[in-house]
Amino acid sequence: INRRDVRGTTTMTIDPFDAKDFDDAISFKDLGGDKYEIGVHIADVSHFVTPNTELDRESEKRGLSVYLVDRTIPMLPEILSNDLCSLNPNEDKFTFSAIFTMTGDGKVLDEWFGRTVIHSDRRFTYEDAQEVIDGKQDGPYQLELRKLNEIAKKLEKAKFGAGAIAFETEEVKFVLDEKGKPIKVYKKSRLETHKLVEEFMLLANRAVAKFVFMSQNKGLLKGKQSVYRIHSKPDSDRIQNLAVFLKALGFDLKNKDGVTTSRDINNLLKEVEGTPNEELIKTATIRSMAKAVYSTKNIGHFGLAFTYYTHFTSPIR
Repeated sequence: INRRDVRGTTTMTIDPFDAKDFDDAISFKDLGGDKYEIGVHIADVSHFVTPNTELDRESEKRGLSVYLVDRTIPMLPEILSNDLCSLNPNEDKFTFSAIFTMTGDGKVLDEWFGRTVIHSDRRFTYEDAQEVIDGKQDGPYQLELRKLNEIAKKLEKAKFGAGAIAFETEEVKFVLDEKGKPIKVYKKSRLETHKLVEEFMLLANRAVAKFVFMSQNKGLLKGKQSVYRIHSKPDSDRIQNLAVFLKALGFDLKNKDGVTTSRDINNLLKEVEGTPNEELIKTATIRSMAKAVYSTKNIGHFGLAFTYYTHFTSPIR
């Protein structure tokens, strides 16, 4: 297989401090003239797990990896998930990539998709990368991280401007003792670096989904199917019930016979910020939404306000 060689481009992974495997990386190159080459690189699991092999059949039986508080039960053997397919630093790795030429305002000028070989220069935790961006930690990747962060903020602003729902729910993490007994629970901090990674993953997922959809429409993928991640508009009965519940708490959700928009939901979420019932209302609103599902028929993603979306950045899926 011919692969584009991007080993000479500055590349890094940004993951939780306790991550055991790294399945996505971001590369950055300043092209001059306010143009930047930004790559989203995903572990090419398909290079190792080929159809109709024993590995493929066993993986299909398991269906997924299971993530528990103190361990992971992987779908694939650990030598693959934690080694061969993991984008460990200072090692050449096979990846599938979406590479964009972008402006500092987040506008995509050009895009390329295909198989690549990368070489990650640095494994960052979210906290380490945040310290570099904030200037608390000097490092050779400060310029790259700060520019990536600037562009990510522009992408986030455009996403919410298009009507994406701003659900910010709190996640918790458990601390275990040496015997595996929970001794502490704390809320996970939501850093700029979490959003940085999220925005570039969303960009890649959206661009790949659009490329595949357009290719299918042009008849270039005859006999082949692609899977989209879709999210339909919320059920009108659920929205009417939510509106009644919110009314009892002193809030109004704008709707007409149970039909509402993502902007109306965002306005509600802004209104409840800082109130005693904020988390209750957020939970009730999330539960009133339709569930996102996989489908070969693309209807877009209501919650993200994307016309096209898939899970390109999840190599196991």
